[in-house]
Amino acid sequence: MADTTPADAADKKQERAAAKLAKQIGAFAKEHGGAEGHLAHIGQAGTRIVLVGADGAWGDLVAPTHAAAALAAEKAALTLHEDFDGDFAARVKTGPYEWNRMAGLQLGGTQPAA
Repeated sequence: MADTTPADAADKKQERAAAKLAKQIGAFAKEHGGAEGHLAHIGQAGTRIVLVGADGAWGDLVAPTHAAAALAAEKAALTLHEDFDGDFAARVKTGPYEWNRMAGLQLGGTQPAA
């Protein structure tokens, strides 16, 4: 029986998580004509991978660690932006659902249907 250290086990777990995320990133990119992304630390929950498709669609995934998120982006050949700045954010197309969820309730909008 091969001896594995806790570090080896953690590396393998991170590798599996990154491979799964890379597949999801690839599927998003294929569906939306390509994609670019941004990594955002979200505390103990991990790192959010924000995806913006070439068509303006957006989505996100959560990786357990920043290292797993970075590895997934590398495996998927995802172009990463350091900041979610104005130019990058302007590519995102939002519709009534997003506006209602982001500010509609605060501005007197109706509760979205469940």
